[in-house]
Amino acid sequence: MLPVLGAAVATVLSVAACTASSTDQPADGAPAGGSFPHETVQPSPSGEVTIAFAGDVHFEGRLERLVRRPRGGLGPVTRILRGADVAMVNLETALTERGRPAPKELERAVDRYHFRAPARALDVLAAAGVDVVSAANNHVGDYGEVGLRDTLAAARRSDVAVVGIGRDEGEAFAPHRVRVGDLDVALLAADTVQREGSSGVWAAGPGSAGSAAARGAGSDRLVAAVRDAGERDDLVVVYLHWGREQQACPTQSQRRLGRDLAEAGADVVVGSHTHVLGGAGWSGDTYVSYGLGNFAWYHARQPDTGVLTLRLDADGVVEESVETAWTPARIGDDGLPRPLTGSDRTAATADWRSGRRCTGLAAERGEPQAADPTYDASVRRIDDELAARMRTSHRPGCPVPLRDLRYVEVTHRGFDGAARTGELVVHRRWAADVVEVFGRLYDAGWPIEKMRLVDDYGGDDDASMGDNNTSGFNCRRVAGQRTWSAHAYGAAIDLNPLQNPYVTAGSVDPPAGRRFARVDRARSAPVPLGVIRSGDLPVTAFARIGWEWGGDWVASKDWQHVAAPDPGRGRMR
Repeated sequence: MLPVLGAAVATVLSVAACTASSTDQPADGAPAGGSFPHETVQPSPSGEVTIAFAGDVHFEGRLERLVRRPRGGLGPVTRILRGADVAMVNLETALTERGRPAPKELERAVDRYHFRAPARALDVLAAAGVDVVSAANNHVGDYGEVGLRDTLAAARRSDVAVVGIGRDEGEAFAPHRVRVGDLDVALLAADTVQREGSSGVWAAGPGSAGSAAARGAGSDRLVAAVRDAGERDDLVVVYLHWGREQQACPTQSQRRLGRDLAEAGADVVVGSHTHVLGGAGWSGDTYVSYGLGNFAWYHARQPDTGVLTLRLDADGVVEESVETAWTPARIGDDGLPRPLTGSDRTAATADWRSGRRCTGLAAERGEPQAADPTYDASVRRIDDELAARMRTSHRPGCPVPLRDLRYVEVTHRGFDGAARTGELVVHRRWAADVVEVFGRLYDAGWPIEKMRLVDDYGGDDDASMGDNNTSGFNCRRVAGQRTWSAHAYGAAIDLNPLQNPYVTAGSVDPPAGRRFARVDRARSAPVPLGVIRSGDLPVTAFARIGWEWGGDWVASKDWQHVAAPDPGRGRMR
């Protein structure tokens, strides 16, 4: 824990005092003025600073009891947070006991949640060893302007610094500054996720309170703030609310923003929001962690969590420190994280390290992250050269002539996070729609291991599936029947067949996909790389063009399969 100096941040832009009527004052009568973030200081003879990061925290459900006994902190994980010079988490709640739930008309109705907690929640975090919290997220505005004002007031009274919100955008983007020994550290926070309502609380303006919104063009403001901090401070840390919920792999916008912040001078970029753990690695000399998961949460449906503790000197993150940086934990039924031990710890650490696979981040400091090209696609007719190549997938008697098929090339992310060009053949009726769908998958970072014509496997569907190949057209019958498959009409695609096998009462195809046959595919379930869940982006994106998912079948489950309904009934003509 760091002692508070209470000085105003020197680089905060001139801030107008928050004027309010008597009915708008915080419930305890605390003044609307004051200054934050704080500056803090503590000695460090080593010339280094250790910073611990953890994910999303709130005080809903079973966690409400913590506020009644703040000195208890967050249980056993407290010792890890207290062991660092600075500890930082994402506080996913408004600190208020007033107001009404704010409208969230821009969010899907089934995803509208409203979180709040008393200001004493900061005392709980202080007791747990937390020094700084990010409030730049999609819940700080859950109780509208009143809730935001109360949160700002609670921040001004607390020893825990709150970043990412403010009385105007200058204050919202201002860093909390820490001096540890001779090192000056700036910690900033921002929200990049789509706003949930039209209220101004979701984005601070030149003269209006809100969060530090770095979505879209707003990212330029964050990059500028990082660059300014880099000119003044020895070290710059950015905590982001970013990513796509339930998805471990980073989106295109995450990858680009992480790169931009690295180039602007950030030494560490971390984030949360997705509810699952994401990978971590290097973007040049900047250490990036895409997802810290839930930390203290009201349910344990995504239980994997942990604390990322990095050691930094004047040059940034000490590379050797990342070898032991992750302390894995698991959220229990009481909502609290408990550090793992023994073989559980070893396995969880290996899983966390493997998360870098799809990020495109480097394994060693100084190495660049993978390229982030803009999505590209092309559609063309089947010429003589392609026709010769397709001799095993198309032959006389097929229900669709070659003139009605189109060869499509699209950019996709591989399981290693690298951008690749994939190919498949579909009916001309669906070519443009398929291009749009794969563009959405690419921008979201949803991984596809490979995408080649089934002819590269001699037209053998089993061989294609066994190689985890995503494919489209193949003039073949439904297995065990005389009916043409939707693939024979160019109206079906199989995605990552190994992770998404075809499961019937008596078989699993491909056989190597057996270990994925019983994976929990509920919408919020953590899943291995490339697995399709109910409500996942591949399902919803193809549903937008009228295609159906084989995972919704009743008698069997073709988890890999998306197809147009009844393609042989004149729809393809």
